[in-house]
Amino acid sequence: MKNNKWKERLNVVYSTNPDFQYETENRGEQDTLPNEKQMLRISLDKRSRGGKQVTLITGFTGKEEDLQKLGKFLKTKCGVGGSAKENEIIIQGDLRNKIKDILINAGYSKARIVG
Repeated sequence: MKNNKWKERLNVVYSTNPDFQYETENRGEQDTLPNEKQMLRISLDKRSRGGKQVTLITGFTGKEEDLQKLGKFLKTKCGVGGSAKENEIIIQGDLRNKIKDILINAGYSKARIVG
Protein backbone atom coordinates (compact mmCIF):
# COMPACT_ATOMS: atom_id res chain seq x y z
CA MET A 1 0.00 0.00 0.00
CA LYS A 2 1.27 3.44 -0.89
CA ASN A 3 2.43 5.59 2.03
CA ASN A 4 0.94 9.09 1.66
CA LYS A 5 3.17 11.23 3.84
CA TRP A 6 1.57 14.40 2.50
CA LYS A 7 -1.55 13.54 4.50
CA GLU A 8 0.46 13.89 7.70
CA ARG A 9 1.53 17.45 6.87
CA LEU A 10 -0.70 20.12 8.28
CA ASN A 11 -0.95 23.82 7.46
CA VAL A 12 2.11 23.89 5.12
CA VAL A 13 2.19 23.35 1.39
CA TYR A 14 5.87 24.06 0.78
CA SER A 15 8.85 25.31 2.78
CA THR A 16 12.29 26.45 1.59
CA ASN A 17 13.86 25.94 5.02
CA PRO A 18 15.96 22.72 4.88
CA ASP A 19 15.57 22.20 8.67
CA PHE A 20 11.79 22.59 8.65
CA GLN A 21 9.76 19.88 10.40
CA TYR A 22 6.15 19.36 9.40
CA GLU A 23 3.48 19.36 12.07
CA THR A 24 1.83 16.01 12.46
CA GLU A 25 -1.38 15.15 14.23
CA ASN A 26 -1.04 13.81 17.72
CA ARG A 27 -3.78 11.22 17.99
CA GLY A 28 -3.03 10.01 21.46
CA GLU A 29 -6.11 9.20 23.45
CA GLN A 30 -6.90 11.13 26.58
CA ASP A 31 -7.24 9.37 29.88
CA THR A 32 -10.82 8.78 30.87
CA LEU A 33 -12.14 11.26 33.40
CA PRO A 34 -13.87 9.90 36.51
CA ASN A 35 -17.65 9.51 36.22
CA GLU A 36 -18.44 12.50 38.45
CA LYS A 37 -16.31 14.83 36.28
CA GLN A 38 -17.77 13.82 32.90
CA MET A 39 -19.86 16.65 31.38
CA LEU A 40 -22.35 14.58 29.38
CA ARG A 41 -25.03 16.31 27.31
CA ILE A 42 -28.15 14.39 26.33
CA SER A 43 -30.16 15.59 23.33
CA LEU A 44 -32.73 14.43 20.79
CA ASP A 45 -31.59 14.23 17.19
CA LYS A 46 -33.66 13.64 14.03
CA ARG A 47 -31.30 14.91 11.33
CA SER A 48 -30.11 12.58 8.56
CA ARG A 49 -31.87 9.60 10.09
CA GLY A 50 -34.85 9.12 7.82
CA GLY A 51 -37.26 10.79 10.27
CA LYS A 52 -36.34 8.45 13.12
CA GLN A 53 -35.49 9.88 16.52
CA VAL A 54 -32.31 9.04 18.41
CA THR A 55 -30.99 10.13 21.77
CA LEU A 56 -27.50 11.56 21.42
CA ILE A 57 -25.04 11.60 24.34
CA THR A 58 -22.05 13.89 23.72
CA GLY A 59 -19.21 15.34 25.77
CA PHE A 60 -17.52 12.09 26.79
CA THR A 61 -13.81 12.56 27.53
CA GLY A 62 -11.71 9.46 27.52
CA LYS A 63 -10.58 6.33 25.76
CA GLU A 64 -12.58 4.71 22.98
CA GLU A 65 -12.92 1.43 24.89
CA ASP A 66 -14.47 3.22 27.88
CA LEU A 67 -16.90 4.95 25.52
CA GLN A 68 -17.83 1.55 24.09
CA LYS A 69 -18.42 0.16 27.60
CA LEU A 70 -20.68 3.08 28.53
CA GLY A 71 -22.58 2.74 25.24
CA LYS A 72 -23.14 -0.98 25.82
CA PHE A 73 -24.25 -0.30 29.40
CA LEU A 74 -26.83 2.26 28.25
CA LYS A 75 -28.11 0.09 25.39
CA THR A 76 -28.54 -2.84 27.78
CA LYS A 77 -30.33 -0.77 30.42
CA CYS A 78 -32.69 0.77 27.85
CA GLY A 79 -33.22 -2.44 25.87
CA VAL A 80 -32.60 -0.76 22.50
CA GLY A 81 -29.92 -0.57 19.83
CA GLY A 82 -27.41 2.13 19.11
CA SER A 83 -23.73 2.82 18.59
CA ALA A 84 -20.77 4.51 20.26
CA LYS A 85 -18.02 6.21 18.27
CA GLU A 86 -16.15 9.51 17.97
CA ASN A 87 -17.02 10.57 21.55
CA GLU A 88 -20.76 10.19 20.87
CA ILE A 89 -23.24 7.57 21.95
CA ILE A 90 -26.36 7.13 19.83
CA ILE A 91 -29.35 5.36 21.39
CA GLN A 92 -32.41 4.56 19.27
CA GLY A 93 -35.58 6.36 20.30
CA ASP A 94 -36.43 9.31 22.54
CA LEU A 95 -35.10 8.12 25.92
CA ARG A 96 -33.63 11.35 27.28
CA ASN A 97 -35.18 11.22 30.77
CA LYS A 98 -34.51 7.49 31.24
CA ILE A 99 -30.88 7.87 30.15
CA LYS A 100 -30.39 10.86 32.46
CA ASP A 101 -31.68 8.82 35.42
CA ILE A 102 -29.45 5.85 34.49
CA LEU A 103 -26.38 8.08 34.17
CA ILE A 104 -26.99 9.86 37.47
CA ASN A 105 -27.44 6.52 39.25
CA ALA A 106 -24.17 5.33 37.66
CA GLY A 107 -22.27 8.31 39.11
CA TYR A 108 -22.37 10.73 36.16
CA SER A 109 -23.71 13.57 38.30
CA LYS A 110 -23.10 16.29 35.67
CA ALA A 111 -25.30 14.67 32.97
CA ARG A 112 -27.72 17.27 31.57
CA ILE A 113 -30.55 17.25 29.04
CA VAL A 114 -29.95 19.89 26.37
CA GLY A 115 -32.59 21.19 23.99
